Amino acid sequence: MFNALVVEKDGDGKTSASVQQIGEDRLPDGDVTVAVEYSTVNYKDGLCIGPGGGLVRNYPHVPGIDFAGTVESSDDTRYKAGDKVVLTGWRVGEAHWGGYSQKARVKADWLVPLPDGLDTRQAMAVGTAGFTAMLAVMALEDHGIKDGPVLVTGAAGGVGSVATAILGNLGHDVAAVTGRPDTADYLKSLGATQIVAREDLNETTKRPLEAETWGGCVDAVGGEMLARLLGQMKYGASVSAVGLAGGAALPATVIPFLLRGVNLLGIDSVMQPYDNRLRAWQRIAKDLPMDKLEAMIQPAVLSDLPALGKDILKGQVKGRVVVDVNG
Repeated sequence: MFNALVVEKDGDGKTSASVQQIGEDRLPDGDVTVAVEYSTVNYKDGLCIGPGGGLVRNYPHVPGIDFAGTVESSDDTRYKAGDKVVLTGWRVGEAHWGGYSQKARVKADWLVPLPDGLDTRQAMAVGTAGFTAMLAVMALEDHGIKDGPVLVTGAAGGVGSVATAILGNLGHDVAAVTGRPDTADYLKSLGATQIVAREDLNETTKRPLEAETWGGCVDAVGGEMLARLLGQMKYGASVSAVGLAGGAALPATVIPFLLRGVNLLGIDSVMQPYDNRLRAWQRIAKDLPMDKLEAMIQPAVLSDLPALGKDILKGQVKGRVVVDVNG
């Protein structure tokens, strides 16, 4: 028997989450059984835990969209007992039981060997948010980052925090956008060289183009903010768009794309090819400063998760919440 956070739905459609003891016979099908050590708290986890269940279709359910741990048993020759592994994506924690459990069973194709230089706790301090941030930075690099500040929106959140730290460590001038003035010192400690107030980028304007300001952007917000910043990008600059917190609509014109050659790069961390996932994790181990990673961590245990699920939906979580599932 082992502990897991189980979300259940009653006959009236009301959901509840509690830590329960369950057996391996309740785990879903898969090639590899992993003794989970750490998971994280992401926006999707909040939706899965919260009232109505959000993204969950089948109950009971174990949320947690990522995890890191040690292989306990494997039917796939690529992994053997004792191997350290990390998993992000593939709708784990949504359609398939996830990381809020001391054991998980998944398909071998979904896993990646933990790269040298990272332990399982550090891997989950990075987590899906940090993995997505690295994919976004890699996409900017592939298209060429222009001279000038690189903008990071939603900078105090999980994706934004890691993107700020990576870009700062790579030597870029990072402009961090936040609606919380109290996070300015935190963002500067991660590598931000300037702080941009969220309201300054949320101002409505009828001008499709403004002064060329940003050499690149990791946008974790979307919506009105994304539309505004497109008109501020330098010629040929790129925006890696990774979030929809500001809404899925894009009230913009084609003018930034036609007259400035702006590239809008969509980043999806869910079903990345193995080679790209491995490359991203190896870059994380190389280019993300571990001392700054430690500054992002808020520790948690399974029993904290119902409350944390609510907090992240309210935008009250800063940095990376790392869940010790054995704590």
